[in-house]
Amino acid sequence: MSFLDPRTLAFVLFAGFMAISFLLCILAATGNDDPTEFYLGTGSLSPMQNGLAIAGDYISAATVLSTTGTIALAGFDGVLIASSTVLSILLFMLILSGPLCGRGRFTLGDVLSERLSERPARIGTAVVVLVVVMPLLLVQLNGAGAMLAVLLGIPGSGAVTGCTVFIGSLMVCYAALGGMKGTGFIQILKTVLLLAAFVLLAALVLKRFSWNPFTLFDAAADASGYGDGFWQSGRQYGDSLSGRLDVISVQLTLAVGAACMPHLTMRLHPIRGMRAARAATTWAVGAVTTILGLIVIVGAGATAVVGARALRASDPTGSDSLLLLTLALDPAAQEAHRSLLFSVVACAVVATTLAAVAGLTLAAAASLAHDVLAKVVFKGGLSANRELAAARTAIVVVGVVAVVLAIVTQHWNRQVLISFTFAAAASALLPIVLYGTLWRGFTVNGLRWALYGGLLLTAVTMAFSPAISGNPLAVFPERDFHWFPLRNPGLITIPAGFLLGWLGSRTGRRARHAQDPTRGDLPYAMHTG
Repeated sequence: MSFLDPRTLAFVLFAGFMAISFLLCILAATGNDDPTEFYLGTGSLSPMQNGLAIAGDYISAATVLSTTGTIALAGFDGVLIASSTVLSILLFMLILSGPLCGRGRFTLGDVLSERLSERPARIGTAVVVLVVVMPLLLVQLNGAGAMLAVLLGIPGSGAVTGCTVFIGSLMVCYAALGGMKGTGFIQILKTVLLLAAFVLLAALVLKRFSWNPFTLFDAAADASGYGDGFWQSGRQYGDSLSGRLDVISVQLTLAVGAACMPHLTMRLHPIRGMRAARAATTWAVGAVTTILGLIVIVGAGATAVVGARALRASDPTGSDSLLLLTLALDPAAQEAHRSLLFSVVACAVVATTLAAVAGLTLAAAASLAHDVLAKVVFKGGLSANRELAAARTAIVVVGVVAVVLAIVTQHWNRQVLISFTFAAAASALLPIVLYGTLWRGFTVNGLRWALYGGLLLTAVTMAFSPAISGNPLAVFPERDFHWFPLRNPGLITIPAGFLLGWLGSRTGRRARHAQDPTRGDLPYAMHTG
């Protein structure tokens, strides 16, 4: 077997990425001898490096695969999803970067406990962070396991399970060894690899259509089965009222839900000063916008080159679109693991997943170890070494639970888990972050109402939505017990979360404000620069 054999090259590429990633984590671990360095290690990075790390957290494997597939099957509705992701990072830059950067905080619990009673702020935040992070972890692990099994040419469902366990083990090692700085390095590496892979794919697609994007989009419309209607809204959920409301709900949920995900907000805590935060997020906006623009070209290319009928036959959700496109662009390869192009793209996607799951695991473990154990259970009495040991133990626990649940949910529709993650984040986390940093009238009672009420409302509406039962792509397609009309509940639950926070603050006791003589009566966010 020659070195240039695609299957051999797949092993070499993946092994090379693992080796470089471990080296970066080892280099980062040399300074991880106290919790501050473990949680805030990226403070020494340049704005460009921090920006690429933030972009890496934004662009997950779920974003790559699901957005490509949605564009390939639903046309303009998929472009709207890509646009919502770009809008989300703009909101992240303009609204959240100021209140959350600097001051040596580790978690959102640290931010909120400055203004509110420590115990309810930390416990409530930790509970919601775990509930929000875990579904996205499952999606990433399932996608990476399936992609790695195809990349290595290992058949059978048992191979996917084994690859999922392997990816989960790497995830735990990266997060526990490298901390914030190590995962930041991996995110930077992943962003560069992903950008290179999609530049290559987009170039190959455009070359087939004489380097003319309009010719590509016309060909995609012809191959979609919808004609000119492919580039109009309504293809994903239909033209009914509930379908159009679902489109709006998805856009709203992605735009505001992604901006407040815990693994993203953690990237802001080490950055000192408003100017540095804006510089870093500007780099992140540029990287995310570029990658999503390339994803639009690749998604349209999947429809134009492969055809919508073949894409739906392989996977009705469109998740196989990237795989089928790479095979179509490399016709000499009869199987995926024998395609040189697929090997390159799949390695970039697996690298994307590894980086994303490491960041998610670190965010969940930080809430458990720092907010719950160090600050609530032991009330600040843990030594630095013990808190680090608790953080690394929490990473292992989160990793094991995530791998087990990923195996159980292996055959679920991943879009359901993604919808729940972002809807819960937008309905429960976003209200408390904005109220807790911008409104001095926010109280502990308002925090409880927004956190638990927003989370419960999201869970109930999702459980009785068409995403769970009542249609062929639902989690339980043979049963129908839905009464909520929307697949994504964000249109209802996000305003409800803000309303609950406001009502709770009006009916509860006043918040305990942090003693900060420099702040006076001005809103908290105005003193972060």
